[in-house]
Amino acid sequence: MNTIGHFIGGKHVDGTSGRFADVYNPATGEVQAKVALASQSELRAAVENAVAAQPAWAAQNPQKRARVLMKFVDLLHRDMDKLAEALSREHGKTIPDAKGDVIRGLEVAEFCIGAPHLLKGEFTEGAGPGIDMYSMRQPLGVVAGITPFNFPAMIPMWKFCPAIAAGNAFILKPSERDPSVPMMLAELMLEAGLPAGILNVVNGDKESVDGVLDDPDIMAVGFVGSTAIAEYVYTRATANGKRAQCFGGAKNHMIIMPDADMDQAADALIGAGYGAAGERCMAISVAVPVGEAAANALMERLIPRVESLKIGPYTAGNDVDFGPLVTAQARDRVLGLVEQGVKDGATLAVDGRDFTMQGYENGYFMGGCLFDNVTKDMSIYKEEIFGPVLSVVRAKDYDEALDLPMSHEYGNGTAIFTRDGDTARDFASRINIGMVGINVPIPVPLAYHTFGGWKRSGFGDLNQHGPDAFRFYTRTKTVTSRWPSGLKDGAEFVIPTMK
Repeated sequence: MNTIGHFIGGKHVDGTSGRFADVYNPATGEVQAKVALASQSELRAAVENAVAAQPAWAAQNPQKRARVLMKFVDLLHRDMDKLAEALSREHGKTIPDAKGDVIRGLEVAEFCIGAPHLLKGEFTEGAGPGIDMYSMRQPLGVVAGITPFNFPAMIPMWKFCPAIAAGNAFILKPSERDPSVPMMLAELMLEAGLPAGILNVVNGDKESVDGVLDDPDIMAVGFVGSTAIAEYVYTRATANGKRAQCFGGAKNHMIIMPDADMDQAADALIGAGYGAAGERCMAISVAVPVGEAAANALMERLIPRVESLKIGPYTAGNDVDFGPLVTAQARDRVLGLVEQGVKDGATLAVDGRDFTMQGYENGYFMGGCLFDNVTKDMSIYKEEIFGPVLSVVRAKDYDEALDLPMSHEYGNGTAIFTRDGDTARDFASRINIGMVGINVPIPVPLAYHTFGGWKRSGFGDLNQHGPDAFRFYTRTKTVTSRWPSGLKDGAEFVIPTMK
């Protein structure tokens, strides 16, 4: 049985708490490893390593820090297959989807190679007689990230790449469900030339999370997970004087206008709704066709597509559409929500609850489910399902369709499919959602823009990756400098003003 410890001070260390969590293979239901759950003292050891290492790293010029990330990108390409296989084995994603997970993180690392430019300050010459004024962006010190199971490569890199490029040291607390890839990323950063102690990985559960939130040497915390935990992390971190950016749940709507290409819209919904078994915060889980004709045409196309989805383990080949859910508990929760949807009166047009995978009967598989005639009061509409379930909510007109995402408590992502530019422009302007797609079903911004939801999908003022990441992981220092030019005017007792 493989045992996974922690990565502290540039090396693997065994857990000493005596507490472990099982790491499953979701396709077989078998325990494939045990991961150590850190104690407060183990977390503190990681923080002390980071505190000791950070000043020298911050003193390196940004170009030298960027070169570490340049090498890291090369190593990610070298080890892509190895990373993807480890990710799929613990999460259940298909190999192509696992590679996409790695690549989306790699792209943020590429963006962070531009740290020398992104960290430039501002300068004003001659702000007053002999006075120059300039600002500097300086690292916070030691910062931390608490990341979820569904993107064990991408989201850790979204957090630690900009933080480290800006001169901070980083404590990563990844999900205990799939911890191998975060450990591999730490190894690759060390191989790329990162000094020991700048990136530490501490595996753990709520005890480690609370330790991160309460530690006086950790200056900022980034989090991705459920809304309830995001709010908890944000509240506790900020109460302790830390910066926090916390991203939570989602209920992403896709509006399909009558003029949309229905085949294109149906294909988009299948990929966005069922990819990664729906375990994505940017998954489309609600389709909103406008008008009965559009709704009927959409359902006519969706039903056979959902029924023909290919489900299987990642070892079954690259043509598998999605694999198992991450745990038995996750699968059972989704099945319970589907059952509740039936009880609430929604039409279950495709029922994937009884799906079993031959030879993998103990795996956490379920088939795709498709609901029609879903209404706003149903739990399958209100709650984030995080499984292979798509709900169709029929809208009479555009305004009714627009009101659905506008009035929902979550505001992560949304999309509209239409051929009409005026409608698309109006939608993008009015919608109160953080990320918007126009004929794009999963509008995850590229690395040089920022990622973040509105309403109860996000807590904090700054988003992930892009320029916001460098703002979050640095603070501004403004210097007013005067070099006297021989003038001797004597003391001045009035508050300085521009003259």
